[in-house]
Amino acid sequence: MSLTVSPELLDKAKQGPIDNADFIDCIRTSLPYAWSVVSGLAEQATASGADYEANEVPPPSEAERGQLLRLVASDAMRAAVERHFGMRMAFQNCHKVALFRNDADAAYEEFVTPRSQLLNQSPELVDC
Repeated sequence: MSLTVSPELLDKAKQGPIDNADFIDCIRTSLPYAWSVVSGLAEQATASGADYEANEVPPPSEAERGQLLRLVASDAMRAAVERHFGMRMAFQNCHKVALFRNDADAAYEEFVTPRSQLLNQSPELVDC
């Protein structure tokens, strides 16, 4: 299961649309490691003023890696995180998540190229 959903939030979802804040809270509490990665990147990008910030640190365990993969694999979760931070998210491998300023089109387009994906590979990441 990707998220741990409270009975109250599940009831809300059965009634109709869920606001982004409720969904973000569910993501934050269900996937604390993944949330710490993306929220940390957002803080770094805001502080640095750079086009983007990317996570280069592998997760400490498979459980944390799973959280990160569940977050980036879900269109709904990715979109909610992007709305929440006002940034675009991209992903290259088992841990290289990046958040881009919305006006950083060139940096984003370069990050998502096949060339960048290939250059980001290394033997230790084959089984990640």
